[in-house]
Amino acid sequence: MKVLLPGTYDPPTNGHLNILRRASRLFDAVQVVIAVNPSKRYLFSADERLSMMTELSHGLPSVSVSTWNGLIVDFADRIGVHVIVRGVRALADFDYEFELSLMNRSLNPRIETIFLPTEQKYSIIRSSAIKDIATFGGDISGMVPPNVAKALHLKLGAGREKARASDSEAPDSEAP
Repeated sequence: MKVLLPGTYDPPTNGHLNILRRASRLFDAVQVVIAVNPSKRYLFSADERLSMMTELSHGLPSVSVSTWNGLIVDFADRIGVHVIVRGVRALADFDYEFELSLMNRSLNPRIETIFLPTEQKYSIIRSSAIKDIATFGGDISGMVPPNVAKALHLKLGAGREKARASDSEAPDSEAP
């Protein structure tokens, strides 16, 4: 059975990679689809996210990666897939993902959604928090694969240096 693993992957995290590896063991083929929503702002372009996810899935022969600018259920129809796999970290994720699965099913009654809970060590990893930590030069090595950490530091390096410069220009509160 071939399944779809959609997401924005901005940036891809170790949690995403964990779900991808587990799904690739459970199913015959996994199609990763990187969602491109023109109304959303992304740190990485669709091509950059595609490149990172392609590199991360290199050792997984049953995995393919593509981008899609439209409804995920339309992409699923286009490639003949009727099962979507979604990773969940906590109840808040489950609430959101459950509602999304109901919406997808209302758009296409042939679509089923399977939820995979993340491993506990990845349960606090969120792409938005990783971007914030990287912006201020924090250690993200345990949260993202090395290629993603490098891309984040290259992309956010100017912002990180600017933040450090602002800190050094701030008045010293202990000065007279």
